Amino acid sequence: MESAADQDLVAAVKAALRAMADPERAAGAQAYMKSRIPSLGVRVPEVRRVTAQAVRDFPPASAAQLRATVLELWRSSTFREERYAAIDLTAHRLLGGWMDMLPVYEEIIRTGAWWDFADGVSGRICGLLLAHGETMSAVLRQWSRDPDVWIRRASITSQLRAGKATDPQLLADVIEQNIGDPEFFIRKAIGWALRQYARTAPEWVEAFVSRHPGALSPLSQREALRRLGGAAATGK
Repeated sequence: MESAADQDLVAAVKAALRAMADPERAAGAQAYMKSRIPSLGVRVPEVRRVTAQAVRDFPPASAAQLRATVLELWRSSTFREERYAAIDLTAHRLLGGWMDMLPVYEEIIRTGAWWDFADGVSGRICGLLLAHGETMSAVLRQWSRDPDVWIRRASITSQLRAGKATDPQLLADVIEQNIGDPEFFIRKAIGWALRQYARTAPEWVEAFVSRHPGALSPLSQREALRRLGGAAATGK
């Protein structure tokens, strides 16, 4: 049986965020995000503070209840910051490494359908990958072929926080599946993922770029080699 959401927690988050609304800043934020979803104009650190306080005031009784609460807040949100708060709730220790959260992250990515929401759960997906390597590797390879651009972006950015635990073959596979995509957000994600892994394995990243002459977009290549310097970073 599905657990019920904590409606008090949801109401507390919404009330606190709406009390902090800044209409002038909201207009600028909505224009910047190119979004039809209205903004309250609450800064991200304040959203996190509000969410953390709500969790202290209404401690989750179980992982299942918290999962239901995340979904309730996400699905009932009418402002962007309420959706950010739903994502913030997924950072709670009760949910770490729990595979039952994968459908929640997928729903957030598909229905959010924008970079801030997809990127907001990339660290959670990384956590699942580190905890359930074989299962999640198969999922991410499947995601890399999905028609949904945001799901494909999520497959590429899934190891941004993996560091030395990065699976380079998985990274190569999801990038190569999307290497010719003209979509800006895919090309940017490829460059970002490679640039991040260059912190740990610069030689691997240089070799990967060298193996794909003309296939990587100039944007992806420039981002990938940004931290490496030299002629390679300029393509000369």
